[in-house]
Amino acid sequence: MTSRLRADVAGATAFRPTVAEALAGLVLVLLLVAALWPSLLAPGDPLAVSHTDAFQPPSLAHLFGTDESGRDIYTRVVHGASESLRIGVLATAIGIGLATVLGFAAGLGPRWLDFGTTRFVEVLFAFPGLLLALLFIVVTGPGVVSSTIAVGLATAPGYARIIRSQVRRTAAAEFVEAARVLGRGRLWIIGRHILPNVTAALFVLATLGLGQAVIWVSSLSYLGLGAVPPAAEWGAMLAAGRTYIANFWWMTFFPGLAIVASAAAATVVGRGIQKRNRSAA
Repeated sequence: MTSRLRADVAGATAFRPTVAEALAGLVLVLLLVAALWPSLLAPGDPLAVSHTDAFQPPSLAHLFGTDESGRDIYTRVVHGASESLRIGVLATAIGIGLATVLGFAAGLGPRWLDFGTTRFVEVLFAFPGLLLALLFIVVTGPGVVSSTIAVGLATAPGYARIIRSQVRRTAAAEFVEAARVLGRGRLWIIGRHILPNVTAALFVLATLGLGQAVIWVSSLSYLGLGAVPPAAEWGAMLAAGRTYIANFWWMTFFPGLAIVASAAAATVVGRGIQKRNRSAA
């Protein structure tokens, strides 16, 4: 009885979030609220222009200051969470979805399919991710849709290698071999054993990939290949403020802070989930 109690206490301690993970979770909650209900945090219009209030520094009236058109930067940053995170989530979903197809095809398919899929992924993986995204945009043209798909395609090769490894490891496990001996069908084994065991890895990849996708999408917008000013998108706001960065630092500081905070929070939460999954295994 005592040993069982100690095990329960040890398990509860292992799954208790650290201070960094708790802060990161709070940041993600605030970002989620800003993305879904931005008016709760900033009821103003992110595109409202007031030339008499241009270049106002941070104050009680304008927490993050104003830009060259007198638009409130705090309102734009809050409303920009919806655009930036939506694009980041869609790009991550595209990357994870494509990687899942490639990973399962390589991990469960015949040897020739595994060889061909693996060589294809390695060719894509040889390109730096952002360069691969830029090549796609050169072919399809700039825009929010193109940048979203480009980031998704650029992140897929790295995810595919991880998923393939996880699929092959699970497929070689003893409980899967036992299911085959019992005469279970291939689809039943995939749905009952392999997919649930890979889902945890997919969730970790999605959490970690969200931060990366937000940075990449913002980078493309900064280069003028995604959302463009006056859109309330963090990368576009950085691009608009770079001209005035020497004298009006707040125009770039606060959108940049939002990008860094969202990416760091997603990474910390993802690493925490990954660590707990390894401990549970």
